[in-house]
Amino acid sequence: DGAVTQRAVLDALEARYPVLRGTIRGHATRRRRPFVRLFACEQDLSHESPDAPLPEPVARGTEPLLVVGAMAGG
Repeated sequence: DGAVTQRAVLDALEARYPVLRGTIRGHATRRRRPFVRLFACEQDLSHESPDAPLPEPVARGTEPLLVVGAMAGG
C-alpha cells in the first residue's frame, strides 16, 4: 500500500527476514550502512532519499531493486 520507496521495500524485507535487521541499515538510525549500495534500472539510488518513489519498473515488479554490498581496502 502507498508509494514504493526504498524505505518501504527495506521495511518489508526486514519484516520477512528479521536476520537482515541491522545489516542493510543501522539498528538505531535506520540509515543505509556506508558500504551498502542500492541499484535499479541501471541507476545508483544509494544517495536518493529513502522516501523518494522508486522507478516505475521497480514499483511494477518488472525490474529488481538490487542491494549490493560494496568492498573497500587496499
